[in-house]
Amino acid sequence: MTAIETCYISTGCNRTPHCADWGLNGFICFGSCRSVTIYQPEEETKSAKILQTHVHHKDRVNCVTWIKKLPVSESKAVGLVSGSVDNTAIVWKYIDGKLKPVATLKNHTGPVNGVAAMCLQTSTVGMTTYVATSSADSTVNIWKQENEGDFQLLQTHKFGTGFVLDLSFTVIPNTKVPMLACGCDDQKIHIFIEQNEKFVRIMSLQGHEDWIRAIDFTIDDTGDIVLASAAQDFFIRIWRFSRRSVEDNIVKTVKELSLDEEIKMRENTFQFKIGEETVVYAVSLESVLSGHENWIYSVKWQPPVNTGSGWHQPMHLLSASMDKTMILWKPDKESGVWVEEVRVGEVGGNTLGFYGGMFSPDGRSIMAHGYQGAFHHWSFTKSKGTWEPQVTASGHFDVVCDVEWDKGSGQYLVSLSVDQTTRLHAPWKQSNGQANWYEIARPQVHGYDLQCLALINRYKFASGADEKVIRSFDAPKNFIENFCSICGFSLEAELKKEEAQNRPAGASVPALGLSNKAVYSGEVEKIDRKIEQHPNDQYPEVYFTPVSLQSPPTEEHLLQNTLWPETQKLYGHGYEIFALACDTKGKILASSCKASKASKVDFAGVILWDTTTWNQICMLEGHTLTVTQMAFSHNGNYLLTVSRDRTWMLYRKRNENSQNEPLFTRISGTNKSNTAHTRIIWACAWSHDDKYFLTASRDKKVMVWLRPDLSSGDIPLKPQSVIDVGDAATAIHLPPIACYTDKYLVAVGVESGEILLYTWKPSDNQDDWTLITKLDQQLSHHLTVKKLRFKPVLDNKTIQLASCSADHSVKIFKMCL
Repeated sequence: MTAIETCYISTGCNRTPHCADWGLNGFICFGSCRSVTIYQPEEETKSAKILQTHVHHKDRVNCVTWIKKLPVSESKAVGLVSGSVDNTAIVWKYIDGKLKPVATLKNHTGPVNGVAAMCLQTSTVGMTTYVATSSADSTVNIWKQENEGDFQLLQTHKFGTGFVLDLSFTVIPNTKVPMLACGCDDQKIHIFIEQNEKFVRIMSLQGHEDWIRAIDFTIDDTGDIVLASAAQDFFIRIWRFSRRSVEDNIVKTVKELSLDEEIKMRENTFQFKIGEETVVYAVSLESVLSGHENWIYSVKWQPPVNTGSGWHQPMHLLSASMDKTMILWKPDKESGVWVEEVRVGEVGGNTLGFYGGMFSPDGRSIMAHGYQGAFHHWSFTKSKGTWEPQVTASGHFDVVCDVEWDKGSGQYLVSLSVDQTTRLHAPWKQSNGQANWYEIARPQVHGYDLQCLALINRYKFASGADEKVIRSFDAPKNFIENFCSICGFSLEAELKKEEAQNRPAGASVPALGLSNKAVYSGEVEKIDRKIEQHPNDQYPEVYFTPVSLQSPPTEEHLLQNTLWPETQKLYGHGYEIFALACDTKGKILASSCKASKASKVDFAGVILWDTTTWNQICMLEGHTLTVTQMAFSHNGNYLLTVSRDRTWMLYRKRNENSQNEPLFTRISGTNKSNTAHTRIIWACAWSHDDKYFLTASRDKKVMVWLRPDLSSGDIPLKPQSVIDVGDAATAIHLPPIACYTDKYLVAVGVESGEILLYTWKPSDNQDDWTLITKLDQQLSHHLTVKKLRFKPVLDNKTIQLASCSADHSVKIFKMCL
């Protein structure tokens, strides 16, 4: 093994407001489980992909922000700040081109829900960094760093029993005085400025009628400070801070028309000192924007643009709401009235709305992140004069329980998660020769948490969830067409090989249903008419519309147009399905369910199904608690099962001439008296030649066993070799092909999220294990590794390893042999 690299990362954004930010460096940072993830959005020359995950928090990341450098400059990114449920905020900065944690800010007693940060150029060489954090403990902490020194807690502001839901920094023009705004659940915006090393509350802005969810400062070209605020009252308010001379009459009447009355407002004013000079500012409400129909979680100003002769601040405002839309607002050139210029968003689907919206540095792209962790990206196309949806990276937003490669060729990867979705990932072969991995289909969107899957053949899989039913799915014709188009395969050959002409066009989900219903080509026109007749149905079906794709689908298409029809339901288990496995020929499916008590032997049995007729073939008994994983040998003649009862069982398939015998018969296994493992066995795997099988347990041990019928005489059941991997072993796999001539490659996933790669050589020496490499939490995962799967083929002496984890991510690693 000479090298290892990550070639694909798939994960979703956490389901919290302010959990993603688009920096002037062109990258997006977002929280994914406990990690801070760096994402490169699609540009003209760059493909959308997740670049890195950085782990330092001990719990979910709630909010992130890039550190703004003021006055604005095109310098490289300073760093970012993240806040977490672990009650801390972490400052990350670029050191030698790598993002590293430089300070952990600990003073809160509750989760950190809001962060704001800026880096202020105080002199030609002097820099001061300010960080503000808000928490569920009803406080705001303000931190300060001089140049590269330590962060010092400058001040703590208490808000009684209330909460600060968003924060924003700016610097007062032509001064070095920072200003901080806090949007609160008391329906007020509290404004602070720094005076004598302390932030002093100078005023509170009133007007919103519900919790204030988002605020953002900018400075327009006239030098006025402009603040946008958004709330759960569905309104956006724009406040203007204008400098006044002390001699001015600072009381000014402003008229604002409402529906039935004239409201008179006074300009609020505040003053502060810079040395001996008194500075006066007047604050007025410039506009109230109405257009959203649900809570507004985000408002962002377009970043300043360098025109060549200086910096220009476009007065464009982006808002994102739970009504599934983003609106781009700008003042009318003639009247100055703020108007809605563009509205983009989702239509249909079983989703809630948006938690945040972001501008690209040049303002020509906008992006939102939503309740299901997905990104929604639109870019302005000059030639068409319209905003067009763009390809985005995507991923699960909860624990990923299982991954499986396409049988035989490994041309795609299927993942399954507690987030109730099954996702299909494949490489998009572009015209420039690049092949980058994306999610290209979402075959199943379920109503129960999904737990396990098994691929039966190239276009068929079965899944199990927290229900007593196993469901099987077949790929529709529209998926095969798009799969070939996106991945560069011959459609004609694929349709002929898979006999796809008779397949349904796609699938839809009936109202309040759990099953994906097949939709045939002739039904599409009828569905269109049905939609017209019932536009306001309270529980609309997720209707399928055939789409012809040349690139990976958007989130809207993934939810509605890439479902696979459900072809079979299998009943027979008494509790929730826990594990599935299918033999290499796709003829036999094995399933197990949860069995919490040792007395319930029936529930701990393994059921075998014929995948042609879907009849139950037999039940295999032997275990007394939940069967956690099953693995067929590569030749299909053996089935290995491991269990929560700390034992394993090996079953052998009958000979073709012995039709009167059961299909599978137990030939060996451990029991309570002779089991070698002392804790639950989580995983098992076969060597490529089926001579050995391995078991991985919570007792931190991985054991190699010689297949019992290969040993001579009545040799007691003892492992061939044992290694302590130092942490609870939760996943294990070996390549299904020979990588070395005299040894085996073994991948082990552990509870901490690390992935260990060993070689093991059969010999009399029990310690003949070699650790090739350890993928630490930064490269692999930061929570339990749930499953490991090697790609079934070698590509140019490289092999790929897919992994999934409780940290919501799916990763593919490429290793050179």
